[in-house]
Amino acid sequence: MQLRALGAMLDRELPCDPYKKTSVQKKHLPEMEALERLMDLGAQHLDVRTMRQVSVAAGASLPVYAIGLGNPSPDVPAIGFFGGVHGLERIGAEVVIAFLQSLVMRLQWDTTLHRQLESVRLVFMPIVNPGGMQMGTRANPGGVDLMRNAPVDAIDKAPFLIGGQRISAGLPWYRGKPGEPMEAENQAVCEVVASELLTRKFSMALDCHSGFGASDRIWFPYAHTRKPIAHLAEMQALKDVFLQTYSHHPYVFEPQSLQYLAHGDLWDHLYLEACEDPECVFLPLTLEMGSWLWIKKNPRQMFSLKGIFNPLIEHRQHRVLRRHLSLLDFLARATCSHERWTPTPAMRAKLHADALRDWYE
Repeated sequence: MQLRALGAMLDRELPCDPYKKTSVQKKHLPEMEALERLMDLGAQHLDVRTMRQVSVAAGASLPVYAIGLGNPSPDVPAIGFFGGVHGLERIGAEVVIAFLQSLVMRLQWDTTLHRQLESVRLVFMPIVNPGGMQMGTRANPGGVDLMRNAPVDAIDKAPFLIGGQRISAGLPWYRGKPGEPMEAENQAVCEVVASELLTRKFSMALDCHSGFGASDRIWFPYAHTRKPIAHLAEMQALKDVFLQTYSHHPYVFEPQSLQYLAHGDLWDHLYLEACEDPECVFLPLTLEMGSWLWIKKNPRQMFSLKGIFNPLIEHRQHRVLRRHLSLLDFLARATCSHERWTPTPAMRAKLHADALRDWYE
């Protein structure tokens, strides 16, 4: 597997393991081991914070890491890459780790990347839900679906259960008890977004998931309503520049509301927070990798819960990781160069009208 290959390579780079004291807790979580080895290899370039320690089985705990790379000045734009929000969807974490690995390795020789990082801040939270990932569950160890846990209620009708429910933690898509604070993992994400992204005039985020349909989709808010977002013109401009750059691409670019609505969407919550500052532009995106295509090519995956959300065959996993690295690299470059493609006041009306025609009529 890709992570085993990364681990073997990092073993050669690092003769001693500074995280050995916690290896017993993490022996079933190779993504965490690979991430920690990668953090140590790139230590001179990376700003690492442990945002939370979350409890898992048998009294053990696992860290929720936030990793910064590039210029920390609030005067430059920033983008965050997030994965592992749903513990079953390991491929999302692996895509983010693979991109971080690419950057750490390139920093050893790529002067162009060094110059780019002078003008942008990159933030990584590859494993937001380490407890759920270790347990092999969508929810966190408390049974809460982190993507249904934010304090946002759907304005329009959301589908039963899948749109978020408060009936029981024993059922999927559980939102948590009403009136209680967000789960620790979500609090960590909110703190990182507030401190690293929303302090800047322009920022973006990409949250990597899997499991919906046979197409790879790039979703943007809203999930709680079918109304268009305030920065619809910016989303249209981003889509246009992406299509101009990659004319042959696998993605469907659309608002999530075209597929289904949901209560408690974390990125809706953070986008609404960002909109309180009219000078701030924050564009959160979700990469929803279409796992039905993997099942079509290997129908036996239907009989494995992991197989419903992840490619199980090694060469197919490698292909998936390669397939999406160009998207993550594009978004990092688009963030760095946002002044060249974000709409001018004169263009906003046309782009907004184009987006309404494409997505809402």
